[in-house]
Amino acid sequence: MTLSRRDFLKLSTLVTASAALSSCAPVYRRLAGDLPVLPWTPLDAHDFLALNRLTFGPRVEERARFAEIGLQAYIEEQLAFESINDFDCELLLNPFKTLQMEANEIEAVTNQLFEGYDRERPANELRQGTLLRQIYSKRQLYELMVEFWSDHFNIFIEKGNCFYLKTVDDREVIRKHALGSFHDLVWASAHSPAMMIYLDNQANEKGAPNENYARELMELHTLGVDGGYTQQDVMELARCLTGWNVKDHFWLGDFVFKEDLHDTGTKNVLGLTIPNAGIKEAEQVIEMLVTHPSTARFIATKLTRRFIADDPPQVIIEKAAQTFLNTNGDIKSVLRVILLDGLPLAQPKYKRPANFVTSAIRMTNTETDTTALHDYLLRMGQLYFSWPTPDGYPDVSTPWQNNLMPRWQFAFELIRNEINGTRHNLNALLYVSPTDSLYADVDSLTSLLLGAPLERLARDKLIDSVLSAGASSEETLQVLAAGIIASPAFQWR
Repeated sequence: MTLSRRDFLKLSTLVTASAALSSCAPVYRRLAGDLPVLPWTPLDAHDFLALNRLTFGPRVEERARFAEIGLQAYIEEQLAFESINDFDCELLLNPFKTLQMEANEIEAVTNQLFEGYDRERPANELRQGTLLRQIYSKRQLYELMVEFWSDHFNIFIEKGNCFYLKTVDDREVIRKHALGSFHDLVWASAHSPAMMIYLDNQANEKGAPNENYARELMELHTLGVDGGYTQQDVMELARCLTGWNVKDHFWLGDFVFKEDLHDTGTKNVLGLTIPNAGIKEAEQVIEMLVTHPSTARFIATKLTRRFIADDPPQVIIEKAAQTFLNTNGDIKSVLRVILLDGLPLAQPKYKRPANFVTSAIRMTNTETDTTALHDYLLRMGQLYFSWPTPDGYPDVSTPWQNNLMPRWQFAFELIRNEINGTRHNLNALLYVSPTDSLYADVDSLTSLLLGAPLERLARDKLIDSVLSAGASSEETLQVLAAGIIASPAFQWR
């Protein structure tokens, strides 16, 4: 379905009318139906911004928990993710059998020689599982870090055998180490068959070295483009990595070191002379890279940009980088510094498409199987695991700000319950006063979705814009809710 001209005019008028927020505290509303009986806990603007950075869009119960225990305790609770009971979310993943399979098992169910052949199944199940976790997991900070590292160690799922190897990479590399040690994360990625295939290291052989993985290991995974390495270092590291490969017969899809393809000559990387030592040569370089000061600064910068501001404050970068070095790359320690010291300095960040979709779903308490959501993400430009280049989806505002129509259409169809497998109950979400006041409902909606009610004149203009556009009494609240989600204010977190 596409927006009709009438719908588009209503929505565009509404979006224009809904841009301004007041500094008033949010109003209280009672939840109804099967929702928790909690008030929409009032948070000041900065606390609401902080909670937006710590979740994929704060649910009502998360607002209440944040207000109860405060920022520091909330962060510590989320960092201790393994102690958070996430059984209900994990239960939703049971139908997706490939998420727990080994590479050769996944390949078997996608092999056209077998009954039930479906090449798209692993990618589809991985995408659905990813969105379900982002929407329903109580381990929100952990899921945010899974998303961060998925971008940092980006793998295009459509390249070669990555369509089934990425599932294993997601489980054994990204999810396993997302809040662990950066050393272990890089080590696991370097031995990941999906990464080997994606960056062509299976074609890296003595006499004909392929530099793709060696270059990205330095430029994107550790040191950063200005990290102090040279093209000669890339070439020498590529020689160290010759023979790092993927099994193509027995135990198909497992990592293997093929000694007969390895360059046995002496190498020199970043001033370190490396004699012939087989697989240990590149592993020695990895040990050096993960503890390098340039790596500490590069990772600290990227994390600060993700959680704090597109133009990250240097004081936080410096403190986080030093913590990285002091703790040998302990991700929790680095993140603790960035969040506790950095969130008071946070600036609004434009929501990437996935965050826009997940926040709308979570904050309206919508139930979804996520099946139809991937088409919307494709139209918005962020279908998961589909970014073709190794730098990952952009993490600053500019690349995302010119494709608004798919966002508007999503907002409109979400609120009108026109997305397959996706349902909300707007009436249950709102406390309707005995007088059925539309003004109270709009206050309630804006408090829920934007953190505070609109200033009275802005609110009244918002309502008048819908009524004057010809909305019926039944659809007025729907159009208002869609307009708030499509509004400039909701695009930022």
